[in-house]
Amino acid sequence: MSEPFVVRRREDDPVRPPHAVRAGAVTRAVTPARTPVPASPPPPRALPEHPALEPLRHLLADPEVTDVFVNGSDGLFVDRGRGVEQVTGWQAGADELRALAVALIGVGGRHLDDGAPLVDVRWEHGARVHAVLPPVACAGPAISIRLPQTEVPDLDDLGRRGMFDPVTAARLAACVERRENVLVTGATGAGKTTLLAAMLGRVPASERIVTIEDVAELRIAHPHHVRLEARQPNLEGVGAVPLARLVREALRMRPDRLVVGECRGEEVRELLMALNTGHDGGAGTVHAGGIRELPARLEALGALAGLDDHAMARQVVSAIGVVVHVERTPDGVRRVAGFARPVLDDGRLSVEVMT
Repeated sequence: MSEPFVVRRREDDPVRPPHAVRAGAVTRAVTPARTPVPASPPPPRALPEHPALEPLRHLLADPEVTDVFVNGSDGLFVDRGRGVEQVTGWQAGADELRALAVALIGVGGRHLDDGAPLVDVRWEHGARVHAVLPPVACAGPAISIRLPQTEVPDLDDLGRRGMFDPVTAARLAACVERRENVLVTGATGAGKTTLLAAMLGRVPASERIVTIEDVAELRIAHPHHVRLEARQPNLEGVGAVPLARLVREALRMRPDRLVVGECRGEEVRELLMALNTGHDGGAGTVHAGGIRELPARLEALGALAGLDDHAMARQVVSAIGVVVHVERTPDGVRRVAGFARPVLDDGRLSVEVMT
């Protein structure tokens, strides 16, 4: 079993060149200088106090960084909202990368080894870490770290960042006020969770929000927010708590707003059934490359839940009032691309784009 990955600073280390700082066996690259710091910069991101984070801490704490990727021998990459860019000066051998991956997963309380070479965890303060070991990862250990925003998003903030115009902002706020059941769609990294969290921040303080997620990522500016997170089985293969069960349990918690952070399996059936039995004002997200691709995506999820195309279509049309699609442009800007409503077309699911 690999030794724990611990970074220790040697007192007799010589002074390093300004372009790199040696941290244990991994060279920590210093990122290129950026534009001048504004008068009121956002605060550094809160992170777990664990030595395993030291080789990457300067990047993980940067409030502009949204994702950090270690692609094995291919190097280190970051995303600051303008697309992925490589960090120069990163050096690490195969053994050091494996030890780093095992340690980062260990921070989240799970174990990464040859018997479990793909593991996903959530750290304290909300960062999500996924790691894959060779030979599944062909170029060496692959680590993907999705970082939460340092500030809880608000619709006004997203509008100022260019995600939508004032007319679209008013439509989004009206969906919340009218207690529409909303489905937010988009590709990976398009901003689905960010937009959903901002919309839920407009829910009246007198209402109770229960969110259910595979990995708890939704951060909502609301005083009455109950967060439920699925649990993976332990090493003996027992103790799992899947999303579908959490949806059923949440119905016993008297939610005013029931939210499933991401529907990717049979939990879509439980959510639709709940929304069809009087739980209005609910929401969820679904991966879809475009609004027109949503029916096929939902039919596939329905098949996983044991629903045929016609049954799924009727459930979706009855349960979902508005679909909000978000996308990420080639230059990294996230924006609301359009609205739609589910409709029946010869008994099959379709969408009608709303102008």
